[in-house]
Amino acid sequence: MITFTVPEKLRRFIRSNQRLAYSALFKASSQTLKKLAADDKYIGGDLPGFFGVLHTWGRQLQYHPHIHYVVPGGALSKKDGTWHPSRIDFYLPVKAMSIIFRAKFCDEMKKVDRLADIDPEVWQQSWNVNCQAVGESHRSVKYLAPYVFKVAISDHRIIAVDDRRVFFRYKKGRSRRWRTMSLDAMEFIRRFLQHVLPTGFMKVRYYGFLSPGSSISLQTIGALIELSYGFEIALPESGIEPAEPLTCPVCGSVLKYRLSVLPFESAPAAPG
Repeated sequence: MITFTVPEKLRRFIRSNQRLAYSALFKASSQTLKKLAADDKYIGGDLPGFFGVLHTWGRQLQYHPHIHYVVPGGALSKKDGTWHPSRIDFYLPVKAMSIIFRAKFCDEMKKVDRLADIDPEVWQQSWNVNCQAVGESHRSVKYLAPYVFKVAISDHRIIAVDDRRVFFRYKKGRSRRWRTMSLDAMEFIRRFLQHVLPTGFMKVRYYGFLSPGSSISLQTIGALIELSYGFEIALPESGIEPAEPLTCPVCGSVLKYRLSVLPFESAPAAPG
């Protein structure tokens, strides 16, 4: 799982220009993955496959926009038609991804003439990119699923509303202990509403061979992955067993087929 995060000084601009900035985040981060995956120094595959989920909130409802990507460990090379696997514990270097991600987001802002609205210090800072091997993919999907179908805070976390204050539970990172925070009602509403996405904005996006428009099927990708690891694809053995012979219900002898009589036909006369 790869996570792209922006510096804190850029968050105010993104919050005020959500449709523009969120689209630029998706474009800059996805192009970063494609560019480095195609580099022969790392993977050498020009068709990776991945999907990303936009996430904007922290545990205390603070504004913290970032994108999580679930990425299979490798990429398809359309040049040689084979699967190029990555290392099991490593996909792409985070330092290189950080530099390219920042540069590509800057290019997107230049295209729409918005650089003057962004603090220049943002371009001098390191942009945080995290890359973590998670083993089986269902772990990443289970982690991201709540971000797809739920809002910034669920009802069960709200403990009480008293004297214009809202009390809710949260956990700090890497801690299992529940803590309680209280906010003025208007501040709570402000924090909640800043996570409402622009109308019609797609917060989950698919790229490469995972894109619905990909001309290469997932079955083909699966077969190429198996071949790249030297797996032999064995066809399953037939499970059809020969039928038991028909026997006479009186004497138990095996019956021999002589003829069939259809409903609209009469039985032929016995010989002799």
